[in-house]
Amino acid sequence: MNTISLNLEDPIRDAISRIRFGPHSNNLLISSWDSSLRLYDVDSSKLRMEAPGKASLLDCCFENERVCLSAASDGSIYRYDLDSGNKASVGIHDDVATCVEYSPTTCQIISAGWDRKINFWDARSTQSHGCLNSLASEVESVSLSGFSLMVAAGSSVDIYDLRSFKKSVHTKGVKVKCVRPIFNPKGFIVGSVDGRVLLEYICRSSSDEGYAFRCHPKSKDGRRHLVTVNDIAFNPSIIGSFVTGDNDGYVTLWDARGRKRMFEMPRYPKSVVSLSYSHDGLLLAVASSYAYQEANEIEEPPQIFIHEMGNCYLTSPSSGASKYK
Repeated sequence: MNTISLNLEDPIRDAISRIRFGPHSNNLLISSWDSSLRLYDVDSSKLRMEAPGKASLLDCCFENERVCLSAASDGSIYRYDLDSGNKASVGIHDDVATCVEYSPTTCQIISAGWDRKINFWDARSTQSHGCLNSLASEVESVSLSGFSLMVAAGSSVDIYDLRSFKKSVHTKGVKVKCVRPIFNPKGFIVGSVDGRVLLEYICRSSSDEGYAFRCHPKSKDGRRHLVTVNDIAFNPSIIGSFVTGDNDGYVTLWDARGRKRMFEMPRYPKSVVSLSYSHDGLLLAVASSYAYQEANEIEEPPQIFIHEMGNCYLTSPSSGASKYK
């Protein structure tokens, strides 16, 4: 597996909050607590855009290959033209904005934050489509799968149908750090602050039952060492293959269907705060950075590593070969 570290002439000056590959390209979007949004072209090894701001950025996402979005610590949601670098305000939360997503299914911009609200905007006009403000806790993580909006708040995952806003609640009994969709079969996966990973299938069958496991069972001084699972990413080309990244700096590859640990990568210099597969599953980006709680302790700039996933990582033992040979 070949690995490179992104070479940024102007290093990222604070903790990385999120990285995301483009929907159809190897352009990597990077949000950071240094208040700048960056777009890096992995194929040409060049920084295509850097858009500075006044507030720390806690999340980012693509609307399409030419437009992206960010969520900021001052509650602002911004929309960027990636060709010009210009940005415009979409709306604002009453407190820190922690999450932003774009739904190509409904053409909506969806954001959430510490004000316990989920806001919806029409991406074509940025007019408000409404707000859900009955959440019991601050929103930690949000993900989308078709018409399903998955919201992690406290120890629960709320799933909303974007057509009717009907809600189903899944209480997990753990403090959820991140929630990500499972596409086949339909469901979701969460990472918790105590090192557990939980899979739950929305349409259950006898062959697709949810389960939970302790992701990184390490120990310190003979006692269990609880390590937060900061992010989870599914390989888009292999059914059931996903990676987890934790606060100890480890990335582990898993086979969901076989319920097996497949591979653990060598430890990274700092916490693994964000993960992203490219659209074809051939590249895996890993952000190694202090988490935002430790941002004032940064001595060296955070790093982003790009892994070229070889053939041994493109086959799931329980589901057979992927489309790549």
